Amino acid sequence: MSKQNNLALILSFVITSGLCGAGVWLIGKAVPNLIPGLGKPSQTTNNPNQSQKITVLGDTFSGYSTFRNSAFQAALKQDAIGVQYADEFDQAKRADKLNRGEADVIVTTLDQFLKQKPQGKIVGLIDRTVGADAVVLNTRKYPNLKSLIDLQQLVQQRRNQGEQLGITYAGDTPSEYLALVLETKFEAFKLAGFQIEQVADASEAWKLLQNPNRNIAIAIMWEPYVTQARQQGYTVVLSSADAPGAVVDVIVASNRLIQSNPGAIANFLEAYYRRIDVNVRDASQLQTQIAQDGNLAPQDAAAVIRGIEFFTAAEAKSWLTNGTLDKRIGSTAAVLTLAGKLDQVPANFRDLYTAEFVAKAASNTQTLIDLVRADNPELADRLAGKTKAIAPTNSTKAISVAKAPDIGNLQVRGEIKFGTGSSALTGQSIQTLKQLAQEIAEFNPQTVAVRVIGHTSRTGSAALNQALSQSRAQVVVNYLRQNGVKNAIAAAGMGSSQPLAGVSPNDIRNQRTEIRLVRVR
Repeated sequence: MSKQNNLALILSFVITSGLCGAGVWLIGKAVPNLIPGLGKPSQTTNNPNQSQKITVLGDTFSGYSTFRNSAFQAALKQDAIGVQYADEFDQAKRADKLNRGEADVIVTTLDQFLKQKPQGKIVGLIDRTVGADAVVLNTRKYPNLKSLIDLQQLVQQRRNQGEQLGITYAGDTPSEYLALVLETKFEAFKLAGFQIEQVADASEAWKLLQNPNRNIAIAIMWEPYVTQARQQGYTVVLSSADAPGAVVDVIVASNRLIQSNPGAIANFLEAYYRRIDVNVRDASQLQTQIAQDGNLAPQDAAAVIRGIEFFTAAEAKSWLTNGTLDKRIGSTAAVLTLAGKLDQVPANFRDLYTAEFVAKAASNTQTLIDLVRADNPELADRLAGKTKAIAPTNSTKAISVAKAPDIGNLQVRGEIKFGTGSSALTGQSIQTLKQLAQEIAEFNPQTVAVRVIGHTSRTGSAALNQALSQSRAQVVVNYLRQNGVKNAIAAAGMGSSQPLAGVSPNDIRNQRTEIRLVRVR
């Protein structure tokens, strides 16, 4: 039988069997040169007879479960690589152990990588969470608490009564980073206004939120507790699905390993992404793995997968080469700098990562994409990272911007002002709106929309004020659209009907513009 005919039969089998793990291995076994690295072990050390041991440090996050999976570790043994995975929950110690040679690779979040500054580079991308991490309001205890605007009012009311409300989250985790996002992005949200209850794990935060004897108004948690909270009537006001890319998990190799054994890194990533390619076709294997790894019920493991968007090798390479990772680094570093967790934004982002070691894995994935494109374009798109790679997201009914529930008001860094009795923006306002357009771009246009609300003082007639506030809001809407805002956006004029608390209705301070995020899905 000719090689071409043989290949045709193999591809027919793979496509029919749904690109299962066996199918992927069959391609490499039957046609060794078709996909480099799949057919035979690659040399991973300077001495081919010497095995390489890689120590990986992480934690119990479900997204890292593949690294501690026995099948993944067995696959690496074919390339003479032994993997030892260990938990180190203290992020500073995790980075320090990499620096001191007690670990070769760490898996961590992008914000912690920037904060801890380990002596290594990002060599691969694991996932970004799309709902697995979320801000939950205690609607069960405080029934009127449905948005960050309501939270601001509740905090003030309780402060007047001599009481301080609490916020709880696990320290040095994506939950803490989301707390910093709230503080730097949303108007009047200050962590200093809460009694902060830092815990070791989201399960503890969930218990505190449910405790009727504790004044916890807000908890930041991860799955499966987010889904459980939503099912029990708590309000999920903001999640990583609303700010895609806010929480990104990365693979960091030590500078020592990069210099001494680059081949080991390439083969480590090749084996990892090969398993991800298998899971792209069928998430049931990954769901079982996560359930067993975390001792979770099947439905909880499914909730975890729905909230995580895993990178395929092709998408990871794309992020590492087309500037996308640069944007994420810049945005994350800006939040950390504004929150006082980082002295300054790094000068050269390209010094922090390299696409060199993911190239082989990306080539394998691209070969698979080319093979299945004609017969299964949807699978090809998922392998390429053009759609959600593993498990579909839950579909929810869209809500119009006008009726959408509030999330909160964005913090405006600068002024939005108009000429007296006019809807013409001042020069400084134009610069402010350009910055706002970039801030809004951080939020998912599929789940978050923008409502621009114009207000005036009570000077003049009610009809004139109403028309002026609507006109001003529409000017802001138009300008934001012109500057690339893709989210649905609508203008609302309130006239002088909503003066600021404690301020005379005629006071000029009532002439203001709110940029409010609302939930449309």
